[in-house]
Amino acid sequence: MGIFFENQLLSSKFIERHYVDPKNVSLSFPEKKRNLIVIFLESMEIAFADEKSGGAFEKNPISELTRIANENEDFRGNSDTLNGAFVMPGGSWSIAALFSHTSALPLKVSIGRNDMYTQESFFKGVTALGDILKENGYRQTFMLGADATFGGLGLYYKDHGNFDMYDYNEAKASGKIPKDYRVWWGFEDKRLIEFAKKRLAEIAAEKEPFHFSVFTCDTHFEDGYVCTKCPKDFGADQYSNVLSCSSRQINEFLEWIKTQSFYENTTVVIVGDHLTMDKDYCKDIDEGYERKTYTAFINAAAAPQRTDKITSYTTLDMFPTLLASLGVIIEGDRLGLGTNLFSAESTLIETYGYTMLKNELAKKSELMERLGDIKETPKPKS
Repeated sequence: MGIFFENQLLSSKFIERHYVDPKNVSLSFPEKKRNLIVIFLESMEIAFADEKSGGAFEKNPISELTRIANENEDFRGNSDTLNGAFVMPGGSWSIAALFSHTSALPLKVSIGRNDMYTQESFFKGVTALGDILKENGYRQTFMLGADATFGGLGLYYKDHGNFDMYDYNEAKASGKIPKDYRVWWGFEDKRLIEFAKKRLAEIAAEKEPFHFSVFTCDTHFEDGYVCTKCPKDFGADQYSNVLSCSSRQINEFLEWIKTQSFYENTTVVIVGDHLTMDKDYCKDIDEGYERKTYTAFINAAAAPQRTDKITSYTTLDMFPTLLASLGVIIEGDRLGLGTNLFSAESTLIETYGYTMLKNELAKKSELMERLGDIKETPKPKS
């Protein structure tokens, strides 16, 4: 049995010792609150880029995303290659990844990892990004082309911010797509982006500051979904063609956002949710290559205090960094297990190293058990 799996049988106070409860932290928002758009890209990692850019491949299928990161912020310091987030235990599948990004905690559950939909609540004891923005008057929306019930995603975003949810089921019910329409996990990203544009225009016309998150799906394993926009630049290599298509579509979406009147007062963040689970796409990557998720902060209301060296970080660091990108002043620059990457503070992975942090987060945590309050024999859903 490997060390990682052995650790799952052990208990640790690591999370309890290092957890900074947002309830106990002073957060100062700017007088004019800034909008936030977060684009979660399914399985997007910087390894997909070419070697010269810091990736692991000879040819770059995500050239547009590479350029976006190069022109904006990924916390690379004085490096000229892409930087991104390491993924820790409890953050390596979709619902866990979104939970980690927005709560700075690993998703540790005693039930099936995608079974949180069976619960009455989703870690009700946790204060997450959505809770804080709701308290500060934000209108919050989450949009995806799959069923939001899966993994408990819809439950999480309802419990933590009362988001307006727009998913595959809503699209059918509202007539956006035919009731018998289904491709891939629901509907494809090209439709998702068009729906997102329309909804963003509607939200922006309202008075409240807004937080709009959108979650793509076409790049999910295995090999991704080929839509009518997908190029064939990579021949029979389907996943590369799908990645290239996603890169182009996100670039076009970002360019559209930049033309909107709300953009001046809006931070846009593009992140990969976790590393790809495709069974063979990364099989030839050198074992010494450090795989990280894609990161780009665009039009942020903050600038990194560290400029002389690359910052090592995990997806857990996104929660405080997202707030800081809105111009929020965070007492101590830490929330949950995350560090504000715009600050000069060290991250947990810098303090303890990749291996120790991974091993500690793999262990059982009494704090996470209390925060989750998971019922292993929940009442059947009516």
